Amino acid sequence: MIIMKTIIVTGLPGCGKTSVLNEALEVLKREESKVNCVNFGDVMLESAGVKHRDELRKMPQDKQVEIQKKAAEKIAAMAKKETIFVDTHCTIRTPSGYLAGLPEWVLRALKPNAIVLIEADPAEIAKRRETDSTRNRDDETKDEIAVHQEINRAAAISYCILTGSTTKIIKNRQNKLLDAVKELVSLVK
Repeated sequence: MIIMKTIIVTGLPGCGKTSVLNEALEVLKREESKVNCVNFGDVMLESAGVKHRDELRKMPQDKQVEIQKKAAEKIAAMAKKETIFVDTHCTIRTPSGYLAGLPEWVLRALKPNAIVLIEADPAEIAKRRETDSTRNRDDETKDEIAVHQEINRAAAISYCILTGSTTKIIKNRQNKLLDAVKELVSLVK
């Protein structure tokens, strides 16, 4: 019997989360594992019927909550058919502080088996952000990046208290992508 899982995968911009996820999906595809990856923000856009995330942020808060709930329910329905990696943010740094990326209503709908934090050395993250001209990255110092990763750890444990899931920290070290991929793939089996 194959057990379907919902695995939330988070990480700061520049930690290499997308690279780890993409490579893990390739490994699992070769092993003929039925696993898919869905980006929570993309599902929110579909549910809202808008084209840009900026439009979501400008909506009234109650409308945003409604859209989050719809997106979580849609992903939960997908997870009944196959194991799902949910690509999202654990917390979001805002001018007024850190915002929970996985509010209670989203967690209750998703019922995750695991919450994964992809992390990298803060200096590596800063360097990756500097050299990536394809993305508009947050301007954070190495110290701020380190604090943000600690905030994510605290939030992830809090999310686990609500859901009964586990938290796994996967280090995506420079030139060690396959080590991180192996750890993520192991959660599916």
